[in-house]
Amino acid sequence: MLLLSNPFSADFMVRALVGGTLVAVVCGVVGTWVVVRGMAFLGEAIGHGMLPGVALATVLGAPVLLGGAVSAAVMSAAIGSMQRSGRLSYDTAIGLLFVGMLSLGVIIVSHSASFATDATALLFGEVLAMQDSDVLLLAAALVVTLVVAAAFHRSFVVTAFDPRIAHTLGVRPGAAQVALVGLVTVAVVASYQAVGTLLVVGLLLGPVVAANRWTRRIPMTMVLASALGTLSVLVGLLVSWYAATAAGASIACTAILLATSSALLRGLVDRWRDRDLRDDGHGDARAAVHDRPADRASAAVPQRGVS
Repeated sequence: MLLLSNPFSADFMVRALVGGTLVAVVCGVVGTWVVVRGMAFLGEAIGHGMLPGVALATVLGAPVLLGGAVSAAVMSAAIGSMQRSGRLSYDTAIGLLFVGMLSLGVIIVSHSASFATDATALLFGEVLAMQDSDVLLLAAALVVTLVVAAAFHRSFVVTAFDPRIAHTLGVRPGAAQVALVGLVTVAVVASYQAVGTLLVVGLLLGPVVAANRWTRRIPMTMVLASALGTLSVLVGLLVSWYAATAAGASIACTAILLATSSALLRGLVDRWRDRDLRDDGHGDARAAVHDRPADRASAAVPQRGVS
């Protein structure tokens, strides 16, 4: 037990654990929708889209997080605007803005000789440098995430299942899409200090992919993904403490390893169950053994008049 408790005798490790846990819950909730809707590229693009704002904030002496948040919000709004125009597909709009914002950020950075350290922190995170104010900000981001996710849950589900019937059910797909992009933006901005923009997609996807193997309902996926994300933070911090590795990278790598381990374990469990069924003479019942959650959204679609 001392191996687990000794590192957290330091105040900065406690703040890192608390802040990282808040990030894990935010990413668990938002990442579930990112996986269901296939929006992983959006999360990565918004992460890199923060660079111009961070660069300008550094040059002007403004709060770095504020600059990154403004830049991410501008990119999110631009993606929505280009998509609504109908002239570009969603992934094309993201790709163009991804390159454009990243290039603009590099141009700004190239004019600031003192930006190297800040760029490293932006890309890979500084979870061990968290202050009490950062933890409070993450707590506020978590509250906003939970409120928006709860308020738009029905809209997200219906839109993910079939946008064509959304209007029939009294749902506005456009508003749901804006809210979801906003949640992804909040998650990326909130996570950047913990794991950096380069690794944030790992924390958004890894725990959700791991949880996805064992759950069938969206709320349960969020809960399990949040728990696995918290475990990733704990293990990553311990690895960083004892192996002297980068904390943010250790957290993101642990999340990916959890996803891989979950897939392997799920495969073993399925094989054992299939073998037991064959031994019992029920080989044709394989499909009924484990209803994979590939179309969780359709299973969770609320019926007319049900919230």
